[in-house]
Amino acid sequence: MALPPSEANPSEAGPSQAGPSQPPSPDDPIRVLDVTTDDYRRAFELFLAGSDEKAVTHAHLLALVERLPRRSVFLDIGAGSGATTRYLGSHFERAVAIEPSKYMRDALRRTYPEAEVLSDPVETAEPGVLADFALCSHMFYFLPASQYLPTVRRLLGWVRPGGELVLILQNPNNECMRLVRHFFDIRFDLSSTANALRTGHEDLVGSCTLETLPVRFHADNLADTLAVAEFMANVPDLAERPTRPTRKDLEQYVLKHFADPDGTGFTITHDHDIVRIRRSTRP
Repeated sequence: MALPPSEANPSEAGPSQAGPSQPPSPDDPIRVLDVTTDDYRRAFELFLAGSDEKAVTHAHLLALVERLPRRSVFLDIGAGSGATTRYLGSHFERAVAIEPSKYMRDALRRTYPEAEVLSDPVETAEPGVLADFALCSHMFYFLPASQYLPTVRRLLGWVRPGGELVLILQNPNNECMRLVRHFFDIRFDLSSTANALRTGHEDLVGSCTLETLPVRFHADNLADTLAVAEFMANVPDLAERPTRPTRKDLEQYVLKHFADPDGTGFTITHDHDIVRIRRSTRP
C-alpha cells in the first residue's frame, strides 16, 4: 500500500499552492497528504477501491493464523485504523493493538472496540503480553535501515516461544516502489534483514522465511490513477523535502509506466514482501 505520512505536519496538508478555489496547476508540487484530511481519505478510498491488497493479504494472513497450534493472543503493531486488527483478532481470545497516532487510535477503537489499544510508540511500548501471532504491517518505512534488525529483535520479545511474527512491506522492485525510487531515490527492503536473522540470532529466531504476494491497483481513468500515484508518492519525509516532483512530472511518469497496453486503463503493481519469523523455543 501507500506510504502514509505522519501527523507531524498537519499544516502541510490540503490543496496545492493554487488555493482551494482554483484547480491545481501542472507546475504545482504534489501535495503532502495528511491522514486527517479529506484529500487523504479520498485518495485512500480510491486506492482501496482499485486494489486487491486487502483481499490478498487478509486471505494469506488468515491461512497462517488457522495453522497456529494455539490462538490466545494476537498483537497488531502499528495497527492503523484497525481493519486488519478486527479481521484477524476475531480468531483469537484476545487482541492487543499498538498505535501511536491519536487519529488512527480513534478510528481503531471505532472499528474494533474489543481490542486493547496501546498508545506508546514501538520504541518504548511494553505490551505486557506474549503473542501467539504478532503482525507488523508497513511500519518499517518510518525506520532507518540500520534499525530494522534491532527493531525485529525487540518485537520478537513480545512473541511467545514457538509463536510467529509477520512483517509486511512493499517489495522494493514493484512498480509503486520504482516510482518512489525514481522521484526520491529511496529504497525500502526487508530481504537483508531476513537474511541476517537466519544466522547469529538463534536465541530468538527459530526460522525465517520471505515470500512475495502479487498485488495490484487498477483504474479505468487517468484522474483516479494520478490521485493514487500521488498517494503512493507520499513518502514519510515528504513535508521536509526541499523540493517535490510536480503534478506534471507525476502525470508523465504515470502515462509512460502505468498505462495498460490495450488502452483499458492503468495498472500499478504493489507486490508485498511477507517475512515470517518463528520465535525460537530454545531456553
